[in-house]
Amino acid sequence: MNLMRSALLAPLAGLALATAALPAAAQSSTDVEPDVTIRQEEDRTIREYRVNGELYAIEIRPAAGPSYYLVDRDGDGDFERQNGQRIAVPEWVIKRF
Repeated sequence: MNLMRSALLAPLAGLALATAALPAAAQSSTDVEPDVTIRQEEDRTIREYRVNGELYAIEIRPAAGPSYYLVDRDGDGDFERQNGQRIAVPEWVIKRF
């Protein structure tokens, strides 16, 4: 009976190990929680968003006027302005895990 139980549990253990070893790249951008660094300057608040140490977005909150983001869409270091309330983590950041 123990042999039968072992035979049944072995594939389940292998499946559990395989799913635990899935690369983080399989995660969606909504699953990733960024590290946020907040700096206060004279006339604005700056929030830097990072995943695994990679800076991918900067939020600028001026003392007067609406907030905006600077986003590196493809990982080349060029940040483009983006207006709006939220941003998604770009795929290039997620795939570097």
